[in-house]
Amino acid sequence: MKAAFAKYTLDFINPAGTSRGTLLKKDTYFLKIWDEQSPGRYGLGECALFKGLSAEDSDRYEPKLRELCRNIAMGEETDLAEFSSIQFGLETAILDFSRGCRRVCFDNDFVRGSYHIPINGLVWMGTKDEMIARIDEKVAAGFGVIKLKIGAIDFSQELEMIGHIRRRYTDRDLTIRVDANGGFTPENVMDRLGRLAEHNIHSIEQPIKAGQWEAMARVCRESPIPVALDEELIGITNPMMMMSLLRTIRPHYIILKPSLMGGFAGSTEWLKMAAQFGIGGWITSALESNIGLNAIAQWVTTLQVRIPQGLGTGALYSNNIASPLEQHADYLCYNPTKKWQIPDFNWITE
Repeated sequence: MKAAFAKYTLDFINPAGTSRGTLLKKDTYFLKIWDEQSPGRYGLGECALFKGLSAEDSDRYEPKLRELCRNIAMGEETDLAEFSSIQFGLETAILDFSRGCRRVCFDNDFVRGSYHIPINGLVWMGTKDEMIARIDEKVAAGFGVIKLKIGAIDFSQELEMIGHIRRRYTDRDLTIRVDANGGFTPENVMDRLGRLAEHNIHSIEQPIKAGQWEAMARVCRESPIPVALDEELIGITNPMMMMSLLRTIRPHYIILKPSLMGGFAGSTEWLKMAAQFGIGGWITSALESNIGLNAIAQWVTTLQVRIPQGLGTGALYSNNIASPLEQHADYLCYNPTKKWQIPDFNWITE
């Protein structure tokens, strides 16, 4: 077997505001594996490094990809315990190769076009007026669940914006999830959660920064809004540590990003452990291109999900990979009559 990787820069159509800053571009890496006897057929995966968020964000990333490609050629294993997104890329490339090199990791009803995944509409941070306009656009497009990124503008303006939306759309018309990306503090979090709760919020992701287990446990116990963990899970791969986190914090939900949480194997382990505590959750993308998003959507279909997932990110980029993925209202779909159009990447073998 042979392997190669390529770096690719995704360009956002519109600036994507978060509490950690505004995103204009996002670098990602693609990994392909193939048999030397048939070089034109290859399995393809995405190593979706998320700079500033991934635990693996370091100058060791590309050297590790080179090491992986060398080891695959020599038939040797590579330790990827600290490189979640590379694990995800390798896992999906192997699955794709094993199923005929068709960008199919899980051959199920999603890729046959007969199952559509319910998704929430993602509303990035902006000014109050910008966010109100974006919410109206999502509702007009057919979304019944939206996720608001909060924490970048003045909190009173965010409350005013949410209140405005609630006066226009009741909780029967529109479910609102919010994501603070750790933007609150242990000192102000309870006051802010109380004020948000007045607007019938479904849940809040990561209200305070990760790593404050006791403070987060208190938030989960006392919050009037169900709390979901997101960044809190990133970088934790030891099963005993995973179990300890869930037992200590006891969140209402966990939010899984396979690229950042050990691929499908690591994410499945999180789901199994969470179920032992009666903790629910859903899956979101980590701003992958359509290559990574496609693999995640196929895996999500195997979970037989019922609630909207966070997979509505395919239209974020002006130069995304052309694919059979389509979005219709609040569903992510796969059109099997459409073809993948994989660019001629600048592949690096080692």
